[in-house]
Amino acid sequence: MANSDVGRPSNVPLWILSGLLLLYGILVYSGMFEQLFKTLHVHKQVDLMEAMSFILGGVGVVTALMRGGRMNKPQTKLDIFVLETIPGILFIIVLAMGIRWFAEPLVTIMSDSLVPVLGFKIHKVLNLNYVVLGIIVGIVITNSWGIPAFAASGVKTARFVLKMGVILLGARYSFAELAKLGMVSVWMIGFFVLGTVFFVLFLGKMFRQPKSMTGVLSAGMGVCGVSATVACAPVVRARCSEMAYTIGTILGFGILCMFAFPTIGKIVGMNPTQFGAWAGTGILNSAQVAAACLAFNSVDIKTLKVGEIFNITRVLFLPVIVLVLASWYGKQSGQKLSFKEVVIDKFPLFIIGFLILFFMSSMGVFSPPSHYKGKYLDFSYNQRTEVTPEELVVLGSAQAAGIPGLKAEEQAAFNDLVHQRQIAGNYDERDNKSVFDATARKRMAALESIIARDKGGEITIAKDVKSAIKHAVKQVHKKSKTIVTLTDAMIWFFAYGLIGLGMQITRKSLAQAGGWPLVMGAISGVTKATLSFIVVMYFVKDVVLK
Repeated sequence: MANSDVGRPSNVPLWILSGLLLLYGILVYSGMFEQLFKTLHVHKQVDLMEAMSFILGGVGVVTALMRGGRMNKPQTKLDIFVLETIPGILFIIVLAMGIRWFAEPLVTIMSDSLVPVLGFKIHKVLNLNYVVLGIIVGIVITNSWGIPAFAASGVKTARFVLKMGVILLGARYSFAELAKLGMVSVWMIGFFVLGTVFFVLFLGKMFRQPKSMTGVLSAGMGVCGVSATVACAPVVRARCSEMAYTIGTILGFGILCMFAFPTIGKIVGMNPTQFGAWAGTGILNSAQVAAACLAFNSVDIKTLKVGEIFNITRVLFLPVIVLVLASWYGKQSGQKLSFKEVVIDKFPLFIIGFLILFFMSSMGVFSPPSHYKGKYLDFSYNQRTEVTPEELVVLGSAQAAGIPGLKAEEQAAFNDLVHQRQIAGNYDERDNKSVFDATARKRMAALESIIARDKGGEITIAKDVKSAIKHAVKQVHKKSKTIVTLTDAMIWFFAYGLIGLGMQITRKSLAQAGGWPLVMGAISGVTKATLSFIVVMYFVKDVVLK
């Protein structure tokens, strides 16, 4: 049903955005910025810049034409969900492009130039990568000029896009990795989720807060922030103002965590697994977990993966918590809800999407099920995995001359590398894949041991020999193009969503965290973060994901 006529934002900003995108695409295509891109180290992304600029610019022009034709007419669903949303989407994407390709490289270059003065890279200390810069830009815009009227509808899509990123992240997981982390995450998360919920319920009783307020706050602080708050609010009959207080508390506490966690993690020397486990346990909001993990380590996705494993495990406790709160509140008010109402209807759909991709990945749909971030080992016989003829000559000469200090298994692996020209199992065992792969992995480990011992000074090998061995090891690593594509999309979804998230963090929303909810949230949040920090440092070790 069409709505009544509503004054639409001006079309001028959309025309300007579209024109800038097309102009940028033309300038990139002309090669005018080639030297600048090399200076910023983004020259390898020129093709993506051109494609995004022309496609998005074209979408903007078509949208502007359609909006122009519908000005002063009643809005339909096409207007509400498409034409009035696209300008804001383009606005955020343009910001994300500027941050990814210009702001972050400039910050890195400036930080590097200050090393002789400061003695350290300030962008690493303050975690000034594209994730943090995006959130800061969003906060500055919304609390200074405000969100432009033409972009308001598009900004509302940020949380949805963030969840799309989480869904795509599922393609990077597999049962093989979860088996290494799963029990740790389940025990830790189970303890801290249930512990936090009951602790907040205790605080609510101690501070004599309304049970609806206490119930919704316990879900938000214990499970997964805003999603849990929204899911559990009907169960405990929470009022809108109580949800606002809870969400304000969660966002305020989470913002502090986003900046404090990565800094503390680096100061104490956490490894990627430890930090991911701590962030996934101690930070409340899914998006903020992702932001902290990416701020801690924006290059190696391992930290984000571990954080999301812990976070997703926590989210999986949501039905349990809903049932606990329904039972707890029912005893107080005499009201009861059905199993369908408290579990099936409230389960977050994006988690289902994540699980679907996770199962597809575990079944080997995208790459072998033992993959790690799309990478896997391929020991099959083919020319791609062979060392070059020049490297073979170097290795053969070293074999003839002998390398002092090699262990028996290292010497055997080295001899086989010369013999087969690549890292592989025994040719006669090629039909038995498990035996063939086991032999190949053993040989690869022995060759990596040679490199490690040379680096540690235990043995000495010539530079060209070491280079040839490294190349042989590198050749057996393959990437799944499908997962690489999904990962690229995921990164842009996160960049987009976190800028939009920053635009929703207003002074007003932060002020809503005042009063007892803030006190209870601060006590429970700091307690959980502190205890989980201790547990992680003492009981969680690094996990090698191959």
